[in-house]
Amino acid sequence: MSVKLYRILRGALIPLVALATASVSINTVAATENRPQQMIDVGGYRLNSVYIPAGRNAKLPPIVFIHGASSNLFDPLLSFCDKLAGRADLLFIDRPGHGRSERGGRQNAYPDGQADAIAALMRERGISKAIIVSHSFGGAVAASFALNHEDMVQGLLFLSPAVYPWPGGIAWYYIAAKTPVLGRLFSGIVVPTVGLAMINTATKAVFAPNRPPVDYVSASHALLALRPAAFRNNAIDIANLKEWTKRVSPRYKEINAPTIIITGDRDGIVSPAIHAGHLARDIKGSRLITVLNLGHKSDYVVSDLAIAAIETLGGEKRDLRQAARIAEERTAMDGAR
Repeated sequence: MSVKLYRILRGALIPLVALATASVSINTVAATENRPQQMIDVGGYRLNSVYIPAGRNAKLPPIVFIHGASSNLFDPLLSFCDKLAGRADLLFIDRPGHGRSERGGRQNAYPDGQADAIAALMRERGISKAIIVSHSFGGAVAASFALNHEDMVQGLLFLSPAVYPWPGGIAWYYIAAKTPVLGRLFSGIVVPTVGLAMINTATKAVFAPNRPPVDYVSASHALLALRPAAFRNNAIDIANLKEWTKRVSPRYKEINAPTIIITGDRDGIVSPAIHAGHLARDIKGSRLITVLNLGHKSDYVVSDLAIAAIETLGGEKRDLRQAARIAEERTAMDGAR
């Protein structure tokens, strides 16, 4: 590979691999690794998930977690599992074509199909209604879920959501990866090599200005996103997202579920103004919390604030302003020279 081509691919793949959002708590890796994963048929294909039943004294309703782009169920599992275990039924899902889940049909290249798949899995798991927690690309799936499965939504928590059309076109590497022949070659030959070389740099980019956790790549299973099929599925998801949001985002005003949106003012991956701010205006009665000096990883960096939001949606009284202030105290000096 020429130096010039390497530099082009290096620059192109940083933001893509950076979307491999996953979180890690080093002290809980062993525990989360031992959580039983189960493949369940949801209509001719199988989704992988981890289900953790509530304890006897649980007071919160069931909670379903939808991960972002180039990620897997270890993203929310590592951020929230230990802090919420026993307090509610918890369902962590690999979206279709990601993690260990099978892709299914063409409908699963769009948030609508993925939302339907998640609804089917919830029914198989015996969950009729839940708080839906989503991060980044998962926000589009959660929005579709709220529109098409309203009776199954107890509340919505959007973390740094990607849910509206954005300025500009689709980057060439998404197009390259999604094409029938070139895409398979690109995803199978180029991506593993360049992606592996750049993943540590990408980790810093997705957390910036906040500090990424130690051993992020191994503990979060981030390399699953570089497998050819998973990388290509992600490229197809991203390439389809903009047109999907153009068509569906005008319907967000129909969402009636209690909604909380958390974003960072320094998110360099998903624009807070275009996405979180707009969503807060469209969903009547929703609450927007913008955390100062927070990047894209709201699910990990301010997980305590996210849990306070979940508790609020579950009917408990929490001072979210105070929780946000405490979070800002932790992030205040991140990125400072």
